[in-house]
Amino acid sequence: MSIHPAETREPGTQESVNTDGNGQAARRSAVELIKEASRQLRGGIAETIAGNDDHFNEQDKQLIKFHGTYQQDDRDARKSRSKEGVGKHYMFMIRCKIPGGRVSADQYLALDDLAGAHANGTLRITTRQSIQFHGVVMRNLKDTIAGINRCLLSTLGACGDVERNVMAPPAPIASPLYRELQDIADRLAEHLAPRTHAYHEIWLNGKLHNGEAPKEPEVEPLYGKVYLPRKFKTGLALPQDNSIDVYAQDLGLLAIVENHAVAGYNVLVGGGMGMTHGNPNTFPHLARPICYVPADKVIVIAEAVIKLFRDHGNRGDRKRARVKYLVHDWGVARFREVLAGYVNFPLAPPKNIEVADNPLHLGWHPQGDGKYYYGVSVENGRIKDEGTLRLRTALRVLIERHRPPTRLTANQDIILCDLPADAREDIERTFDEFGVVAAERVSMVQRYSMACPAIPTCGLAITESERALPGIIDQLEAELDRRGLSDLRMTVRMTGCPNGCARPYQSDIGLVGRSGDKVTVFVGGNPLGTRLNFALRDLVPISQLIPLFSPLLDDYKSNRLPSEGFGDYCQRLGSERLETLVPAGIGKPPH
Repeated sequence: MSIHPAETREPGTQESVNTDGNGQAARRSAVELIKEASRQLRGGIAETIAGNDDHFNEQDKQLIKFHGTYQQDDRDARKSRSKEGVGKHYMFMIRCKIPGGRVSADQYLALDDLAGAHANGTLRITTRQSIQFHGVVMRNLKDTIAGINRCLLSTLGACGDVERNVMAPPAPIASPLYRELQDIADRLAEHLAPRTHAYHEIWLNGKLHNGEAPKEPEVEPLYGKVYLPRKFKTGLALPQDNSIDVYAQDLGLLAIVENHAVAGYNVLVGGGMGMTHGNPNTFPHLARPICYVPADKVIVIAEAVIKLFRDHGNRGDRKRARVKYLVHDWGVARFREVLAGYVNFPLAPPKNIEVADNPLHLGWHPQGDGKYYYGVSVENGRIKDEGTLRLRTALRVLIERHRPPTRLTANQDIILCDLPADAREDIERTFDEFGVVAAERVSMVQRYSMACPAIPTCGLAITESERALPGIIDQLEAELDRRGLSDLRMTVRMTGCPNGCARPYQSDIGLVGRSGDKVTVFVGGNPLGTRLNFALRDLVPISQLIPLFSPLLDDYKSNRLPSEGFGDYCQRLGSERLETLVPAGIGKPPH
């Protein structure tokens, strides 16, 4: 069947585009009906905030995601509250939308103030270069979102079935290449943002930025009444700087450099990490090269890909509603053919360019303009004061004193920018004073590790992640040191569920929540983010991870090839050979 875009369809009616392949309207999920009836994401959100409830109903629980917040509850407190006969302790996670992770000194300090006043006293850097607040209760929800907007940031579209936070290489290098990618990230974020006035009405006292009251009904020119089938993530990268994991994006834009300038972009579509245990129709997927476009067409092609997804994405089964399934099911050639109908210029084949590096940007680096930047390693992205480690206080002291702009990285770290050479001594002394280990002294395996929040805040988590990974890394450090492998560049990523927010399916070692204290172990990815790993063992207790990896590390040390990473070694041996090295009785073979 030939598929063509419905170019003459009126905005707001895109929900009727999806068919079941026989020309009949496809069934729609319950979330689709909620979006359609929401009056452009209004629902009953304002009324609930104005009342005495501590949580939203199921319909508005879906809608608040578009406004940048998730309803959660304290899972640590569930059992005790149940015994006491009281309900859940509801709280909210709030996520900012920060294109390219660029945050000014004033903005950072304002966000830190909000974390102390309304959240749990921590800031969490996300794997998409943003900031999350945890533990916000209903009475503080509006004040927190309004406070984020007062510092000229937003939460609109940080969650929900729309374009999410647009990513770009975070290093403040004084290069036109880096500046252009940051500029494109800003432009894409603005161009692809939802246009509904509901956000300003509900959270900003009914005022637009120009002070006028919004008029109803408004139209979403890109998204229509039902927005996208699912979330959509975009990232820009350079071949020498894939620090945003471009192949994990729904839309990856890999810059093609000619004569020291961005000539155009390879358009990569279909990345996505989410899957469902036991459902073979769901799987992680790397973005595929679809076409090449000149630099001046990048906004147009991004909009075209989103329109295609809007019109043809699966609106009946949210587990298969990501654009990756269109790319997988249709194939690249068909996807490119359909995409060509959404633009008025020919689509050229993608250039033969590959990703060459995925730098973390930690430690001291010259910017190229006489100033320096310093990348601070933040374990699992959590900026907090705990025991002798007082990272939150140290960052506040230094940002107040030196006023550096900051950048957030996709590896959950933070970069202090525009630093003069004479600031180095004070910065290093201050971090040492507050117990923050210098980036250069953080072990390689910890630098390259990531975890999602999981329990106690995320309602989807099956196992621990953020609270479990530090202990795992400590043990893994010791095992690597004992074998003389402490300099090994190895990525270890852990998530509390198979949705894969920390991108575990691209890493050398991926640990994915399975059941209770058990995980599925994946191996065979690489630090470049250019290859998926594979399941090695299922239902492995967290306490048995080091005994599982110990014989693999012994064999790797003895039999690795020159310059072969751990993931490369696992891919070369394959699952059957690796299975012979796994101690009997640890976990089960994967399905």
